Amino acid sequence: MSAASTDSAVPTNSAARVKSVWDEVVGQEVAIAPLRAAVADSGAMTHAWIITGPPGSGRSYAARAFAAALQCLEGGCGTCRACTTSLSGAHADVTLLATEKVTISIDEVRDLIATAQSSPSEGRWRVMVIEDADRMTERTSNVLLKSIEEPPPRTVWLLCAPSAEDVAVTIRSRSRHVRLRVPDPEVVAQLLVSQDGVEPELARQCAYASQSHIGIARRLARDPAARGRRDQVLALATEIRGVGDAVLAAADLVAVAEADAKASTEERDVEERNELLRTLGADDGGRLPPALRSQVKQLEEDQKRRATRLKRDVLDRAIVDLMSLYRDVACLQVGATVPLVNESHRGHVEGLAGRGTLADTMRCLDALAQTRDRLAGNVAPVLALEAMALALRPRTAS
Repeated sequence: MSAASTDSAVPTNSAARVKSVWDEVVGQEVAIAPLRAAVADSGAMTHAWIITGPPGSGRSYAARAFAAALQCLEGGCGTCRACTTSLSGAHADVTLLATEKVTISIDEVRDLIATAQSSPSEGRWRVMVIEDADRMTERTSNVLLKSIEEPPPRTVWLLCAPSAEDVAVTIRSRSRHVRLRVPDPEVVAQLLVSQDGVEPELARQCAYASQSHIGIARRLARDPAARGRRDQVLALATEIRGVGDAVLAAADLVAVAEADAKASTEERDVEERNELLRTLGADDGGRLPPALRSQVKQLEEDQKRRATRLKRDVLDRAIVDLMSLYRDVACLQVGATVPLVNESHRGHVEGLAGRGTLADTMRCLDALAQTRDRLAGNVAPVLALEAMALALRPRTAS
């Protein structure tokens, strides 16, 4: 399974020919028109923006592209130093906050506010980007509010979230809203071919499988193991026959999520701990002085939160993949003539469509949606997934 921890990804293919920072914000020409207008005309500029859109729509990349265009003397050429450093997060006047934890802390926002008060050092704007604004608690949002109400003249805030409702109403009322939509999978496939050199048929398969999520489409296209893990998840729908199968399937999903989280964070955790100890002048082989223990403990707590979010993201993506399978089943059952998300799994889709009714399919989709809500509400993953797997059992004999 692949974690859905990024909204989109900055291309790493050096052979790609970039004509503009907006090239990767695919299928959003109408939506980003206000951003491009603000770059071209200072009269259309405002001090705070909220960029929303479903996962994979490119909201984080749109924010970075906007930041780059604001700094670029040519309005976002994509090749100058201002553009490349803004997109990568290395520009001195573009500050990016993308949390890997469940929530954004007050201290992180306070650090941003302190930075926002200073004038740009080399660029035209001081740009503050919060890529996960929906992860701010109400208290944290209240701390940010005053800075958005009374920003310095050359400071602009860019907040990204799935929907405007995920941001505090007091901040929404003081910001301009840009709504992105899910891009057409064919457009995403074209992006993979042109920017990443992916073979057209594989690009199309990955674009549909990711449901137009640009970052996940890239990961599927580049990593055969990721495609294999997704295939295993989809196979659960046809492998669950009874209670025993359901319990085992739930345990397998949790184990894979934990293994993914551990593999992704274990080496990084060790490096971060060693770096902190070096910074503090402490020896990892001996006992820490009492004055330093609190800092190491804080790092360990942050690392645990990061692993928790990653595991949750992995499980959530697995459920989204299963929902796409049952969506395809429903399409066949009602005779819809739309492309299947999982065309390469047509055999599984047809098997599920033939062994149940549309009512059964809708019941499974409801169970999957409820499981996502339970996981978001911090229900124990094993319990939530066992209930989900039991609900996916066939009600009629195959």
